[in-house]
Order: sequence, then structure tokens, then C-alpha cells
Amino acid sequence: MQTIDKYIKLPKDTTIDLKNNLLIALKNPKFEKYISQLNIPDDLAMKYTSRLEEASEEFYNCQNCKAIETCQNKIKGYLYTPVKDNRLLTFSYIACPYEIKRLKNNAYQKYLYLYNIPTEMKYASFKNIYKDDKKRIPIIKYFTEFIADYLNDKEPKGVYLHGSFGSGKTYLIAALFNELAKKNVDSAMVYFPEFLRHLKSSFNDDFEEKFNTIRTVALLLLDDIGSENVTAWGRDEILGPILQYRMEHNLPTFFTSNLTLEELEHHLGNTKNTVDQLKGRRIIERIKQLSLDFELISENRRK
Repeated sequence: MQTIDKYIKLPKDTTIDLKNNLLIALKNPKFEKYISQLNIPDDLAMKYTSRLEEASEEFYNCQNCKAIETCQNKIKGYLYTPVKDNRLLTFSYIACPYEIKRLKNNAYQKYLYLYNIPTEMKYASFKNIYKDDKKRIPIIKYFTEFIADYLNDKEPKGVYLHGSFGSGKTYLIAALFNELAKKNVDSAMVYFPEFLRHLKSSFNDDFEEKFNTIRTVALLLLDDIGSENVTAWGRDEILGPILQYRMEHNLPTFFTSNLTLEELEHHLGNTKNTVDQLKGRRIIERIKQLSLDFELISENRRK
């Protein structure tokens, strides 16, 4: 790097301060090397010394980085980078190779809609499913067939997956949805009890938009159905119309529950009123039309 005195006259105290700040920074060999590589004139570099020091530090962080998980930069996966623009420097955050790869690998997630579902479900994968539980094999086998049939326009049924708490029911279906998202298939995973509560409080907001999104999406998971507080409104004005529409349009619909279909029918007909019992039975018939019944009793993996 050429000496500053060859380029700068120092008529003002502020200019002297800027020069001194740069000279102090240049005592760091790494920073001096970084500035030399950028080929920035000294009179320009001294105007941005502190920002260039930050960029230099992040640059050397990247040189020793082995994975995005160990990134030491201010914004994980991004490098603070200067760009020369005539007599100015502009700074921006540029994605590193690890982040570019991550973004590419996760591009499918734009096809996923999650409502009150843990974000880790976005990364659910068949390869990460516990292989020590043979009870999952029939479900995985059907899901493999489902993918092939769905992509060949054969209109396969969804699944009513019931069983013990924490057995991985939601994860299995999330893995299926993620595989199809990679084929540009839209899906929604909805924690049903909270979804009902939200809809009830959003009549003057975005009720129609959310309701229609769930009703018409290509693949739908109603998660933890049967754990909601049953009301005539939720059963007859929300759940019933969603299932009816999806049944009429052959839209695959999936369910997870801790209840069997028989127990769910009893839950939905929550009073001794004969009409309510009949309406609960009609919901079950729609679920049977939309899905195949699978049971998963397994170890609680959430412990």
C-alpha cells in the first residue's frame, strides 16, 4: 500500500484524524493485506476505516469457516462487503457459498404454509425418521406410493394418523409434504385447535383469506384434530365445509390425532343431542372418504 502522504494534503484537523485512524488500523497486518487486495486509494480508505475494519474481520472469519453453523459474522451466512463506486464505497451483505447452498436446498419451503406448527417441520425428512421402529414402515410405504401416485395424477387418499402422544405423527406427514414441495406442490400444515380460535377472532380481518387458503390448498394437514373444544360453529361452519370442499375436489387431506375415529366421533357429538351426534357422524364419514386410517403407537420421542 502506498503511503498516504503521497495522496493527501492535510489542511483540516478532521482529515488528520481520519488519516491517523487509518494508520492505526494499518498496523494490523491482516487489515493492511485486506486493503491492498481491494486496491482502494488511501484518501478513500481513510473515510471508511471503521467499516473496512468490520469488513476485514468478517472476511477473515470466512477464510476459516467450515460450515454455516459455525459462522462468526454479524449476520450468519453473510459477508459484509465493500464495493467501489467512483469516489465512494458502498457496503452490503453478500451470501457466502454455504448460505447460497442452504437457500437453494430450502427453496422448496415457499410451497409450505405452517400455522402454529413447529418450524423444524420445514426440515422434516424421511432420511431422518427413526429407523428402529418397525411400526412406521407401513406408513412410510404408503407415503412412498402416495408420492408416485400423486405425481401421476392418480388422486390418492390422505391419511388419518392416530396414536400415542409424541410418536412422530406430525413429523411423518411433514416429511411427505416436504418431499412434494420439492416438486412444487403447495401444502398447508395447520394446528387445528389454534386455527379455530384464530378464525373465530378474525371475522373483521383476514377470515375469508385464511379459510379459503386451507380449504383449497393442494395438500392439507389438520394437526391434532380432536383436542379442540367442540362447538357447533367450529364443527359445522368450519370443519364440515373444509372437508366437503376437499372431498368434492379430490384434494388429499391428512389428519393427526390422539383419538381413534370412533373416539373422534364421540368427541364431535359432544352432547346427548341426537342432532349433534348425527353431525359428528357425518364429519367422520367425510374423513373416511378423504383418508385411510393408520395407527401409530410408539415411544414418546419428545421426552
